[in-house]
Amino acid sequence: MFSSKSKSEIEIPASSSGTSLIGAGTVIKGDVVSSGDIRIDGTLKGNISGSAKVLIGAEGVVEGDIEGQQADILGKVSGKIIIKELLNLRGKAAIKGNISAGKLQVEPTVSFNGQCHVGEGSVANVVEMATDEEHAIAQ
Repeated sequence: MFSSKSKSEIEIPASSSGTSLIGAGTVIKGDVVSSGDIRIDGTLKGNISGSAKVLIGAEGVVEGDIEGQQADILGKVSGKIIIKELLNLRGKAAIKGNISAGKLQVEPTVSFNGQCHVGEGSVANVVEMATDEEHAIAQ
C-alpha cells in the first residue's frame, strides 16, 4: 500500500474507493504525496502534496505545508496552504500560516492567522514570491 520515495516521504496510491485515510490516533512524521483524495483525522508532522482533494477532519492536525487541487479543513494546520481551486475552512478550523487559493470559503467559527491570496493567478504569484524570497535568503 505504501511505497517509500525517501526516508521522510511516503507516497500513498489511491485506493479502490479513491480516498486514503490517516485515522485518528495515528501520528506520521514525514511528507505525504497522494494521487487520490486524502483524509487526515490523525496527526501529520510533514507536508502534504495531493493532486486531488485534501480533507483535514475536525480532530486532524497538520504541522507542515499543504498543496493540492481542493481542500476542506476542519482541524488545525500550522503551515502554508496552496490550493489551486476551492479551499473550504469550516467548523473550528485553526490556521496558522499563509493561504493561497483560487476560491475561498470561510465559516465564522474559523480562526486564521496569516496572509491570504485569493483569485486567478494567486497560486502562481505565491510560488514566484517564494522563489524570490528563497533567492534573497540564499544570497
